[in-house]
Amino acid sequence: QVQLVESGGGLVQAGGSLRLSCAASGRTFSSRAMGWFRQAPGKEREFVAGISWSGGTIYYADSVKGRFTISRDNAKNTVYLQMNSLQPEDTAVYYCAAREGSSSYRSDYYVMNYWGKGTLVTVSS
Repeated sequence: QVQLVESGGGLVQAGGSLRLSCAASGRTFSSRAMGWFRQAPGKEREFVAGISWSGGTIYYADSVKGRFTISRDNAKNTVYLQMNSLQPEDTAVYYCAAREGSSSYRSDYYVMNYWGKGTLVTVSS
């Protein structure tokens, strides 16, 4: 079983930055692919970014590419999402997710096995 706890959300003005963190429990963190997803009001949850166990494979949604950076620290069982140049359309609840094992295939990052409860990011115009 994996428990994921997100932190770092909040209110920021357009053009600002936030860094989300996700602390994971369990001894198998370093072998899992991790990801960030988001769900805006009235919309379906969508993929934001994914990272393989080593950090050697990373994927981003087109909408955040060049503005967001996913990273991980396996020694701290933590994955991060650095969000720069935030825009009002980035307003959403952001979820951390973990996969059983890792993968090099983008499509595998859309299917996760464990989820955190989410952290709210609000970007004002």
